[in-house]
Formats: sequence, C-alpha cells, structure tokens
Amino acid sequence: MPEHRLCVAPMLDWTDTHERYFLRLLSRYTLLYTEMVTSYAILKGNRQRHLHFHPNEHPVALQLGGSDPTDLAECSAIGEQFGYDEINLNVGCPSDRVKSGHFGACLMATPELVAECVDAMQQRVSIPVTVKHRIGIDDLDSYEQLQKFVRLVAEGGCQTFIVHARKAWLQGLSPKQNREIPPLNYGVVSQLKQDFPHLEFVINGGITSLKQAQQLLEGSNTATALDGVMIGREIYHNPYMLHNADQQLFNQPSPIIKRSEIVRMMIDYIDNRPSTTHVHSITRHMLGLFHEVPGAKKWRRSLSERKTFEPNWKPVLNNFADQFQQAGY
Repeated sequence: MPEHRLCVAPMLDWTDTHERYFLRLLSRYTLLYTEMVTSYAILKGNRQRHLHFHPNEHPVALQLGGSDPTDLAECSAIGEQFGYDEINLNVGCPSDRVKSGHFGACLMATPELVAECVDAMQQRVSIPVTVKHRIGIDDLDSYEQLQKFVRLVAEGGCQTFIVHARKAWLQGLSPKQNREIPPLNYGVVSQLKQDFPHLEFVINGGITSLKQAQQLLEGSNTATALDGVMIGREIYHNPYMLHNADQQLFNQPSPIIKRSEIVRMMIDYIDNRPSTTHVHSITRHMLGLFHEVPGAKKWRRSLSERKTFEPNWKPVLNNFADQFQQAGY
C-alpha cells in the first residue's frame, strides 16, 4: 500500500505526467496523484494519452471522476493494468462541469452511492481504492452527516480518506472563491481520526510548509495525529520545498540536489520527449523551481516567452543552469 505521509494533490491542468516526473526528482517517497480523469474519458477517449506515465513516477495514484459503479470498476481495472499504485475517487471537486456530470463534491449527498462505487471498484482491483472528499457541502455540513458518509464508505471497502478540510459550496460560489471561503476546519479531520481510529485520514487544504505538515502528522497528542498530509498549490508554485521531504517526513535519505542539477536532469528528459510534445508543456511546470531565489523573475520570464524560448530552449536552460550553479543554487 502506498505511503500517504506526504502527497501532492491532484490538480487539473497541473499534475500531468511531466509535472509528476519533475517532482519525483525532488522526492522519492512523496505520493503523486494524476489530474482527475473521468470514467467517460477512459472508456470513450484516448486511453493511452489519459493514462500513460513514466515508470520513474512511482508511487503514483490515478484519480477518477464518475458516479457509475460499473464504469468506475472497469476504469479501476484499466488503471491497475497501466501500473498505478492506487485508485482514488474524486468526491471533492465543486466545479459546475463536474456537478453537471453528477460526480465530484455533489456525491457527498449520496454516501450510499459512493459506497457502492467503492465496493465495485475494490472488487476489480488488488490495489487500494481511496476517496478524496470535503467536510461537507452546502447545507449538508453537520458533523453527524460527515460521520455517516465516512462510516458508509468505509463499509464499502475504503480504508483511506483524503479530507479537504473545507466545506464545498455548490451554489453561490465559484470554485476559485471556494478555495478561500468558507474557512478551513482542521479540527473536524482530527475528530474523524479519533472517531474512526482504524481508518487512515490524510488532511488537505491550506498547507504551505513541511513544518506545518510535520505538526499535523504529530498532532497535539496521539489521538489527534493524522496519517498523512496532502499539499497542492504551494508545491506547484514552490516545488523545491520537496527537496528534503524524504528525510524530514519519511525518515529516509533525501536526494537533496541543487536546483541547477534539476534543470540539467530535465534537459535530458526534454531531449527524450516524443516529437509531438511541445517543450513548453514540460517547462511550464518548472517556473517555480527558483522561488525566492535571486534571478527567479528572469527565469520565469524567459521560459514564458515561448516565441524566443522554444527554438532555443536547450542553450537557454543550460545557460541558466550554469548561472544558478555558480551562484550556489
């Protein structure tokens, strides 16, 4: 079973295979998640494009979006065949597109259906099936309702719950607004762990440092210690925060390589890309590598100016790697 002490959240348009390969250079043990892939896209679309990943990405989990138990079970089996280490069901996304397809956060209103989906998925695979959800939606936000959701889904076979510690508003707020409103409530997730000590709980939302992650993993006492932490946007914008995660959170040796070394390793990766893959589709994920380092603004600007950067990407990256290496980065 994958280790959930530190996870990178599934983020649409962000956590593609190139981003995951890039992050894996910084941490061997952090669990990486795909963007959400709908069951329809897998069953009716270009399966190879949606599910292909580099072997170096392990451990990596596939996040599915859907609400039909049969379709999700089939997609879980396909995901296992592709080599994923875990299948995760999205019960947390509040977007209108997801809601109109009757999956994502709106499924919290039908815990029996989620349990049926998990049961069907678990019966088709030998890898774990996990669920990522909110602490509530709209007016269905009492702790008793959340308890019921966890209890029923656990009876369906889920042992790991990734909890975004913010209620989802499906009416009246945009997904962007819902990133900040209403406030996070970490206490609810700690209470779930106390009430269901035999289950694994991973907390998500608003975590911005490994120190904060460590505090949540330790808790104020054994009863409030959580099993894992999931970080999203902060890692995307400041990926180098992962460089000592293995040592700090997993008690394992960290690669602890310099940023300039990461650039050189990514040059090799880009060199071996398929001819149909644009350089920008890879380097866009590297914009935050030199976060708060002198010269970071010039780095971001150069990589973003595609007309001048793409034809000369290799000398540009090599030049930056030389400059940052000389500066000690």
